[in-house]
Amino acid sequence: MRAVLSKSAGGSETLVVEEVLDPTPKPGEVIIEVKAVGINYPDTLIIEDKYQFRPERPFAPGAEVAGVVEAVGEGVKGVFKGDRVIAVPGWGGLVERLAVKAETLIPIPDAMSFVEAAAFVMTYGTSYYALKDRARLQPGETLLVLGAAGGVGAAAVELGKAMGARVVAAASTNAKVEFALDLGADNGLIYPSGALDKAGQKELSGEFKLATGRDGADVVYDAVGGDYCDPALRAMDWNGRYLVVGFPAGIPSLPLNLTLLKSVSVIGVFWGAAVARDPKGHAANMAELMHFYAEGRIKPRVSKTFPLEKAGEAIKALGDRQALGKIVVTVGD
Repeated sequence: MRAVLSKSAGGSETLVVEEVLDPTPKPGEVIIEVKAVGINYPDTLIIEDKYQFRPERPFAPGAEVAGVVEAVGEGVKGVFKGDRVIAVPGWGGLVERLAVKAETLIPIPDAMSFVEAAAFVMTYGTSYYALKDRARLQPGETLLVLGAAGGVGAAAVELGKAMGARVVAAASTNAKVEFALDLGADNGLIYPSGALDKAGQKELSGEFKLATGRDGADVVYDAVGGDYCDPALRAMDWNGRYLVVGFPAGIPSLPLNLTLLKSVSVIGVFWGAAVARDPKGHAANMAELMHFYAEGRIKPRVSKTFPLEKAGEAIKALGDRQALGKIVVTVGD
């Protein structure tokens, strides 16, 4: 089968497409014929050895896949050949066939395409865990989303609205803000790209306050980091919750005095670890997300697809922050 492999640490240009042996299922495993692979920000990090996990090389990136069960290993119950399923292996997904533990599979609803399914679990799973379990977002509260047009940011916008919040979307271009408004955001603003000096940060904080209202944001969903942290923190309401989700703009230095003055909680969001530690909670969240999907309250937005042989281009496009919503690699027909 074909596989997209990282054989040395580096950017997307270091990835190669090679023929490798087909997998065979061990007890408790199934083989998935992969149809689509969602590309996520960790894919840009893991190939450069900058992620929390460092797989032994060669390995295939690709954290979430959608496909059809092709073969079933010994002892597997309740999963059958031909089932349409989602798997989230963490890496290894950019291949034509993949072995995964049967117990981790998520059935794909009949109305959901493979491309949508490959774009569903990681972004909505991360954002729902962040907003529901970590921030405990309440109806009527104000949610400020930084990076509102990216995969997790777009999911946070949709979920914030589904949970009854007032959502303010912040992004780096007018097109990205318009995209977030189309997702349902109540208000939006454009923040400057690149480094911000103290004056620029102060000005941006004022814009955040203006957009979120007199009292400021109850919850900040920060999927960007960098120089945007300080302005967003200053624009928060008393007892606000600041969600630390990602750092494509760099890891910020947090002014802890502001957390004291505003009684703000700074909350880390590590969805992957939470899934491993609380699989029942994860299963409950996924069931609720599938219900939201069935009701039409959330729907994956896939801005571009790439074939398997151009998976490196897909990862580069995401790393360059070109995506609106999700990017998906399609495999086979």
